[in-house]
Amino acid sequence: MTIQMDAREQGFEGGRATILWLTGWSMPTAAFDRIRQWLPEYRHTYADYTQAGTAEEIIQLAETAAGSLRTSRHIEAAKSGSDERLLIAGWSLGSLLALRLASRGQADVLVLFGATARFVRPREERHLGWPDAYLKQMLAGLRKDRCEAEVKFRQLAFGDSCDNASFSPAASWTTSALAAGLEVLRHEDYLAVLPQIGCPVLLFHGTEDKVCPLAAAEELHRHLPRAKLVTLPGGGHAPFAGREIYIAEEIRSWWR
Repeated sequence: MTIQMDAREQGFEGGRATILWLTGWSMPTAAFDRIRQWLPEYRHTYADYTQAGTAEEIIQLAETAAGSLRTSRHIEAAKSGSDERLLIAGWSLGSLLALRLASRGQADVLVLFGATARFVRPREERHLGWPDAYLKQMLAGLRKDRCEAEVKFRQLAFGDSCDNASFSPAASWTTSALAAGLEVLRHEDYLAVLPQIGCPVLLFHGTEDKVCPLAAAEELHRHLPRAKLVTLPGGGHAPFAGREIYIAEEIRSWWR
């Protein structure tokens, strides 16, 4: 597991806060760099599951990262008397991991991008997610031609923005990690526990998201007790792309 800490540790109104970033399937953590740039008052970390061999290992890496950070924050808070909080930001696959962590009391706040509580849906709920057969096809495609499988996904997810360097295929992801990520998407389901997630949740979702449809975010908004949904007209599966300054300010004002 890798946890990277931004060197900037400026004071923050109401106490300092740390953001743990959980990226989406096959995505580099660099996809969040511009948002982090506009949030210098937070300390930034990320969990690295690009080398994971199984779905269980991806989940364990996220849980270990969050647990380690909460322990360190509690120690600092005890020493300084400040209000130390852990904000978990998840995108797509990362949003499922973030919901899992929140359901286990490991998050003070969630910020979710292109999120869903359950990725795989029956065909009659295609407006909420993907049939499992599509994920199985992606798994088969990985084994046959990894590059082609990644390119097809990016074309669907990002359209004309797929050439953005922030979303370029991440060589650091092993093929086994990509397969493990698909297994997380296939099997994780947090619909039943949404009403028990009591921490504040800020949802950003593009109206044109073809991977996690807007209806999935609306479902989250209905069932999470303390959620705010920000819809981004014309936005795709990376709703923050090109809107980093706006989103950073939304996070900042909402937090305060």
